[in-house]
Amino acid sequence: MTTVRTDVFKLGDKFATLLGDEVKVGQVAPEFTSVIAGWAPVNPLQESRGKVIILSAVPSLDTDVCDRETRRFNEEAAKLGDDIVIYTISTDFPMAQKRWCGAAGVDKVKVVSDVLETDFGLKYGLVIKERRYLRRSVFVVGRDGKLTYVNYLPTLGEEPNYAEVINTAKEALK
Repeated sequence: MTTVRTDVFKLGDKFATLLGDEVKVGQVAPEFTSVIAGWAPVNPLQESRGKVIILSAVPSLDTDVCDRETRRFNEEAAKLGDDIVIYTISTDFPMAQKRWCGAAGVDKVKVVSDVLETDFGLKYGLVIKERRYLRRSVFVVGRDGKLTYVNYLPTLGEEPNYAEVINTAKEALK
């Protein structure tokens, strides 16, 4: 049964309905399946097992804040070694994500879609029921598969602290 929370997060001046349970630092990161261009399924945690993984959840790449955030993480990814992998996850259709990445020149961040089943969103407590998209959040998963960083942003318009995320990911390499 999916947990429903109605007093945690606001869209404008009204509380939104969030579906799923929030995750916490120290717990094993829940496995999830998303899709990529061509609708092929992908499990980012299995695909990148043994590496440090940054999961950046955004509502839609077609919004200013999500655009800026994904471009910034792409710049950061270009400076990191192969042992840190960054995924951006949204409920945009995979072909729209591919088109956006091409237009934006985003080629270091792996962009995946949670549009089909919102598996990621439900397992990480991110689905905003009223809009059927994800609450902005960032997670860092250590090499051992455990969450070392969890940040649920208080509003959709707020960007994460990029330096904090990157520094946490680098620390998780040790």
